[in-house]
Amino acid sequence: MNSNSNNSNNQKKRNFQIEAFKHKVVVDPKYPEKTWKILEHAIQEIYNHNASGLSFEELYRNAYNMVLHKFGEKLYTGLVSSMTYHLKEMSKSIETAQGGLFLEELNRKWIDHNKALQMIRDILMYMDRTFIPGNHKTPVHELGLNLWRDNIVHSSKVQTRLLNTLLELILRERTGEVINRGLMRNIIKMLMDLGPLVYQEDFEKPFLEVSADFYRVESQKFIECCDCGDYLKKAERRLNEEIERVSHYLDGKSEAKITSVVEKEMIANHMLRLVHMENSGLVNMLLDDKYEDLGRMYNLFRRVPNGLSTIRDVMTSHLRDTGKQLVTDLERVKDPVEFVQCLLNERDKYDKVISLAFNIDKTFQNALNSSFEFFINLNPRSPEFISLFVDDKLRKGLKGVSEEDVEIVLDKVMMLFRYLHEKDVFEKYYKQHLAKRLLSGKTVSDDAERSLIVKLKTECGYQFTSKLEGMFTDMKTSQDTMQGFYTNHGAELGDSPTLVVQVLTTGSWPTQPTVTCNLPAEMSALCEKFRSYYLGTHTGRRLSWQTNMGTADLKATFGKGQKHELNVSTYQMCVLMLFNNADRLSYKEIEQATEIPSSDLKRCLQSLACVKGKNVLRKEPMSKDIGEEDAFFVNEKFTSKFYKVKIGTVVAQKESEPEKQETRQRVEEDRKPQIEAAIVRIMKSRRVLDHNNIITEVTKQLQSRFLANPGEIKKRIESLIERDFLERDNADRRLYRYLA
Repeated sequence: MNSNSNNSNNQKKRNFQIEAFKHKVVVDPKYPEKTWKILEHAIQEIYNHNASGLSFEELYRNAYNMVLHKFGEKLYTGLVSSMTYHLKEMSKSIETAQGGLFLEELNRKWIDHNKALQMIRDILMYMDRTFIPGNHKTPVHELGLNLWRDNIVHSSKVQTRLLNTLLELILRERTGEVINRGLMRNIIKMLMDLGPLVYQEDFEKPFLEVSADFYRVESQKFIECCDCGDYLKKAERRLNEEIERVSHYLDGKSEAKITSVVEKEMIANHMLRLVHMENSGLVNMLLDDKYEDLGRMYNLFRRVPNGLSTIRDVMTSHLRDTGKQLVTDLERVKDPVEFVQCLLNERDKYDKVISLAFNIDKTFQNALNSSFEFFINLNPRSPEFISLFVDDKLRKGLKGVSEEDVEIVLDKVMMLFRYLHEKDVFEKYYKQHLAKRLLSGKTVSDDAERSLIVKLKTECGYQFTSKLEGMFTDMKTSQDTMQGFYTNHGAELGDSPTLVVQVLTTGSWPTQPTVTCNLPAEMSALCEKFRSYYLGTHTGRRLSWQTNMGTADLKATFGKGQKHELNVSTYQMCVLMLFNNADRLSYKEIEQATEIPSSDLKRCLQSLACVKGKNVLRKEPMSKDIGEEDAFFVNEKFTSKFYKVKIGTVVAQKESEPEKQETRQRVEEDRKPQIEAAIVRIMKSRRVLDHNNIITEVTKQLQSRFLANPGEIKKRIESLIERDFLERDNADRRLYRYLA
């Protein structure tokens, strides 16, 4: 037993002992060749679609051992030559494919090659990870792609044929045929997988060149036979087709390149011809409100250099021409309200174009503003006309209109007002018109009046509107004054006429020359009572009656006892009251009795005797105009379906030439102190300044009210030098100094 156990111990000891090799291990010299043959056979089977019978584990181990035994180089070169052989075989079957089958065969073989490559890569994974990086070789997958590229895509019989086939298919698609987009996508994807250079050189560059030729010819054909709108539709459709084509089967990076080709050939090269196309270009689109076409033109032209500036320049020049015609059209100028309405319509039209077609583009809005500013100031009467437009709207035009709509009209007026260079001229007229509205009680709504004044104040500051606000204050104060007068004197006045007086502060209202006019005795006595009451309650004031601005209501009875209440001006009242004591009066007698100035009297008699339906007097001889030899009678046959009859004065809505000159003169006079004040302000802060800079600064400071004339500024500088506010520099006569 013992000896046995010893024996087993010795055996154990022997198991743990590692002895050195007695001789060198020699690898079978045929080992690499044999192993490679196994692997080569496997590659062949993979390419022949017989991979299912292979043991991938065994193949992997064989490849692993070859690398381990330093036969990596043999394995690698064997792989290159084996794959090259199979690819050359594939190439033959691709080359022999006929017509439409060519791409299908190419695609099929590409799919086969990719599958084979995947399996081969799995078998040779160890080589891919160790031998290849260590020896700076191309990795298996990349190697497979390179070999495909060199043996198939770049083979002499495939390369040109492939390109031509692809371009031919795209051309057929452009001409309306349906092609196999899925196949196209696979082939293009193959080129992209082979690297960006292959896609660009073998396909993209020639594709872009052929496309440029195609669109050059097509655009030439279209432009000869289509109008502008149709041409743009075709260009837009082509552009969208190319974008769609890229999304279906080209590289996304090609989109910018192909759209650029279409833009250049179809739009940039024909831009001017399209814009100026006879009967259908940009101007016609604007005239016919073709918002869709205009929008299409904007969206296409914005894609090319100088596209939008081309549209903008043509629009501006057209707008300036139409605006110029509008403001200098003698027919339009006859009706100021119509004149301003046309300007607003034009503005609305272009606002609509810019918002619907031009993407509310700021640069187009600026062009619109500068155009309006340009032509609105070509007509020196624009400030007067805009004020007359407001007058018309606030007297009657906005009756029954909602507050929102009133605001819209006022905002539009303000927009035109902003374009005026001579805002102070507008202020002059506006003041006159507002005065007439307030005094005749003819304003549609005080809210609308005040709203506009607030807008003017926001735009031009407090000074611009302080006098206008003063006018409203006077109207309110006058109501309180009249209440006081009747509280004091009501009892003693009995049934004498009712008097309503508006007391106006001289500086706030447009200055009116005091005109003589003999009031009827009963009115005269009443006015005197008011004068003594007013001066008794306000010390140090003077009252002068402005009879040319008043109105009166008269009760009248005609021939057959028909009674009416006549709403007339103070002048008309003075004339009519004379007929209480006379049946017939000559022009001379009326003039003598009333002492109304002759031009006013003629207008007054014209409205009483010559206006159909309002002719409470009749005259001999019957004619439209008043002569100094005419005689007047009460028109006993006067009838009207209304009890109250308003008899307006025949007025010149626009100013006559002398009145215009007078307003102009007053404006020029008012400007002088403003220019001087600006010069003094500037010189006070700058101390020393040369002539040109003063002109620039003064113009800039005053442009919110008017455009100062350099000649007038020079005169004001001279005047300030005379009054020792400034002095000229002794050395440089164009330099001025401020004298404190």
